[in-house]
Amino acid sequence: MTLEDNGTISVGDMRLEYRMIGPHPDAAPTIVMLHEGLGSVTTWGDFPQKLAEKTGAGVFVYSRAGYGKSSTIALPRPLDYMQREATDVLPKLLDAIRFRRGILLGHSDGATIAAWYAGSVQDHRVRGVVLMAPHFFMEATNIEAIRETIAAYETTDLRAKLARHHADVDAAFRGWSGAWLDPGFARFDTTEALAYIRVPVLVVQGAADPYGTLAQVRVVEEECYCPVETLVLPGVGHAPHREQPGQTLETIASFADLIFRVHHEGIENAA
Repeated sequence: MTLEDNGTISVGDMRLEYRMIGPHPDAAPTIVMLHEGLGSVTTWGDFPQKLAEKTGAGVFVYSRAGYGKSSTIALPRPLDYMQREATDVLPKLLDAIRFRRGILLGHSDGATIAAWYAGSVQDHRVRGVVLMAPHFFMEATNIEAIRETIAAYETTDLRAKLARHHADVDAAFRGWSGAWLDPGFARFDTTEALAYIRVPVLVVQGAADPYGTLAQVRVVEEECYCPVETLVLPGVGHAPHREQPGQTLETIASFADLIFRVHHEGIENAA
């Protein structure tokens, strides 16, 4: 099956929205991008395009079920929805797009999913992981930020803004916020997977991120046995690729170039 550059793809009983930029995953090293807890294909803006242009690699972006134009979901989400996404959905998706080798790049929830995948699924195709604003355990500041976001959703134009990106905006928002504020989610902790990651990791974190402190960066440095590179951006919040796009892009591109050169996967040799 040959995939178009844009469309939907079947994974199990779901239809997932996607976009591909540059060479396809079966033909070249590919950066697979996993969005944040309220994200989708379109919320990435022009960052995937710039990343493809900067690295020469293929870039694959998709919306998880319950987001964007992908299949909707039944609520409430299970409290281990990120771990399930990593072990039940992502392997099937990578197979479906004929992913051969490359990097997982995740933001927020997507970063947690990418880290859990790299630490719990043995997949030699994944040569590196980029974690932007990851979260591995609960923090009081995180909960407070989510409560503030819920208030904004109910009292401001935030719902209308998100509706531009999600076919079922309430499912997207309630699925995310409902899980994080569930009392059972206080036990959320995915640090155990970090010690099992066997590929280089890049962490990009805003020092002013209301959803996670620098403790989330430190746990990666402390628990991982693999090489870990970190970029902490002063004054930047939860979205480094939007708030500080130039430096974020340069750092990720340098990391990707090193990964692909180490594995002799320069774009000119990818076919």
